[in-house]
Amino acid sequence: MSWGGKKVLVTGGASFIGSHLVDALVERGAKVRIVDNLSSGKLENIQQHVARGAVEFIQADLLDQRAAERSAQGMDVVFHLAADHGGRGYVDLHQAACATNLLLDGLVFRACLKARVPKIVYASSGCVYPNYLQTNPDEILYLTEDKVGPPYDADNTYGWAKLMGEMTLRALHKDRGVKSVSLRYFTVYGERGHENHAVIALIARAFTQQDPFVVWGNGEQIRNWTHVSDIVSGSILAAEKIDDATGINLGTMERIRVIDAVHEVLRYTGHKAKIEFHPEMPTGPLNRVADNRLAKQLLGWEPRVCFMDGLRQTIDWYFAHKNRDQVRSYLQQVLTERAASHAGRAEAVAAVQGMTP
Repeated sequence: MSWGGKKVLVTGGASFIGSHLVDALVERGAKVRIVDNLSSGKLENIQQHVARGAVEFIQADLLDQRAAERSAQGMDVVFHLAADHGGRGYVDLHQAACATNLLLDGLVFRACLKARVPKIVYASSGCVYPNYLQTNPDEILYLTEDKVGPPYDADNTYGWAKLMGEMTLRALHKDRGVKSVSLRYFTVYGERGHENHAVIALIARAFTQQDPFVVWGNGEQIRNWTHVSDIVSGSILAAEKIDDATGINLGTMERIRVIDAVHEVLRYTGHKAKIEFHPEMPTGPLNRVADNRLAKQLLGWEPRVCFMDGLRQTIDWYFAHKNRDQVRSYLQQVLTERAASHAGRAEAVAAVQGMTP
């Protein structure tokens, strides 16, 4: 597929992953429309594109049916990333908020159907996998796509909503011929990441020189943190190559213990502190790692950034772009929340809109 001149909607396009996807699509010559309510997205993430008129930015809530329908009009491809989401502290403690994704996805899919959008790319999650499979960190486990099935046991209401989104797209493909693909993102990290996700939270604790250095859980949890650049490349390949609503894992097959990530953050930043474990805090599954062989087979995709390299790259970015006093002032709150104050977002909107041609 040539992206030159393609009309592409990215919902949640001012967010961490969404803004990186926008960068890649603009670079490929696509005509990008971004719709974001800025509940967690930041205009600074897309400011350069808005300022030079390279994208169309619409601040809107896609829970408004009319906004969803206007957003989908005239689009060739819709990348649906918008969601009420956050890190482990958020999805465990804000289940009612995450349940709104059931409505959000339904409205966006309905709007795409009404506008006859040729292709939907859906940002799903590793949270669709059954919890009961992921309880033993000593087991060498790789989650293959076929493990999502009866008995379903998704991770919190966030995971259930993502699972329902995937099932809806499969039904729309079968019943209405809608072309789509569902992408199961696994623990994404990288530049522009948010402190309510584990990797950025660890970096922020070192940046603010926290001592004791708090770690949620016992540190033995297994993850396969995947760099945002690999997530973006896989998402674009999937848009180009998959039409039949298949669900595909995008994740590395590295098995990283949380405590190993902690030790590398402390070593690389030079921060010396006592590590203090908090097993009472939200930790999620104990053993979550993708099997990415299907993505290699169908997309020709495999991750290029190994975790330790990507972690150091992310640390360098964070230390270069953040203010220590500011991070100290908000870190504890954002570990379980999504974004800054509404007032701060309003000021940012006014600033960027003032630069729009």
